[in-house]
Amino acid sequence: MYTTKKTQGNTEWFVQDRFGLFIHFGLYALPARHEWIKQTDMIPEEKYEQYFKYFNPDMLDPRDWARQAKNAGMKYAILTTKHHEGFCLFDTKYTDYKITNTQYGKDLVKEYVDAFRAEGLKIGFYYSLLDWHHPDFTIDQFHPRRYDANAKELNEGRDMHRYAEYMRNQVRELLTNYGKIDIIWFDFSYSKNEQPRDWMKGKGKEDWEAEKLIALVRSLQPDIIINNRTEIEQDIVTPEQVGVEEWPKDKETGERLVWEACHTLSGSWGYYRDETSWKSPEMLISLLIKIVSRGGNLIMNVGPTSRGFFDYRAENALKTYGEWMKYNCKSIYNCTMADPEFTEPNGCRLTQSNDGKRLYIHLLDYPFSSVVVPGLGGKVDYVQFLHDGSELLFNDVPANSGDEAKTAVSIGLPILKPNVVVPVIEVFLKDR
Repeated sequence: MYTTKKTQGNTEWFVQDRFGLFIHFGLYALPARHEWIKQTDMIPEEKYEQYFKYFNPDMLDPRDWARQAKNAGMKYAILTTKHHEGFCLFDTKYTDYKITNTQYGKDLVKEYVDAFRAEGLKIGFYYSLLDWHHPDFTIDQFHPRRYDANAKELNEGRDMHRYAEYMRNQVRELLTNYGKIDIIWFDFSYSKNEQPRDWMKGKGKEDWEAEKLIALVRSLQPDIIINNRTEIEQDIVTPEQVGVEEWPKDKETGERLVWEACHTLSGSWGYYRDETSWKSPEMLISLLIKIVSRGGNLIMNVGPTSRGFFDYRAENALKTYGEWMKYNCKSIYNCTMADPEFTEPNGCRLTQSNDGKRLYIHLLDYPFSSVVVPGLGGKVDYVQFLHDGSELLFNDVPANSGDEAKTAVSIGLPILKPNVVVPVIEVFLKDR
């Protein structure tokens, strides 16, 4: 139906699977006040060390994580192998600041890969370009030491070239020691951001030596998907925590891009004990629908507790997805934005199967007794609710959209909304 800009990585499976799980896990799970806690509270290294000392996720079971993701209808996952704090969840040779040196003592990345691969999910790694622990990472606007009186002096002797080499060494480990990896998610560049002090500068592709980094990734895993956050566009664009109303396009060529929206179940990526802004079931489901209706993927984040399990609010959210996807996943998998000839009714979002044969009408706002879809007139063979396969009667009617050329279809609905968070109508289109 739609073509996207050609990229080197294999995105064919990606645009079919549509739904994934992000996992943000690290030392920040202990203070339980956001994954940026070291930066926001400007915690010095010696104090942050207590989280390393006491890190022991004794209830961690990656197989349970994988089962919950699969039951939620997710098809792939991405784990933070290293976040901005610099703590590594894998047994790297290049730092002692790693999970195998904690009380936990095991390589969590290996456990994650084995567990999720066993459930048939694609495997992704997140790797932070920032590292507030590494001695060569220069102090900048996001560094926890940015407001120290001697911050400028602390930068003396630090070398971003050495740090870039450190990153390449670790990425080589990640893409060599764990088999086939489907996605690598780098995060993030900020060379154009304003700086709080005149001697500081943001960091971007030159600091990361991004061309070398990407070349290394491609040499080790040629089919892997790479995101766009090194400041060099790659396979996918990744808007964060925003609504996207139009399919992102290349600014120069106008070609549609493969894209993925990343969102949180609440307002934080890492575990935040006192967070109150958890999304409602309606918000969770409508977010997935809206993103796929504009040709995108959704990756939804969970931040495990410091003991390693998903807290009850996260589990409930994943169950919400699972209950809805069990009956309605046909409108998500192998689907994309509907043909422009079909007009979305108010309070609805449309998706269409990649082969063009089925149209899905998502009733975000349930109407009283019918829904009218301009552009469908004369093109419908059969209509049913997707969740239970029950027939819905329909008839052609004049369009009421100001477009006289479009004949509409009116689909009759029961007055009482079915017991589904967002009911979906499946429309079988006539052969054209």
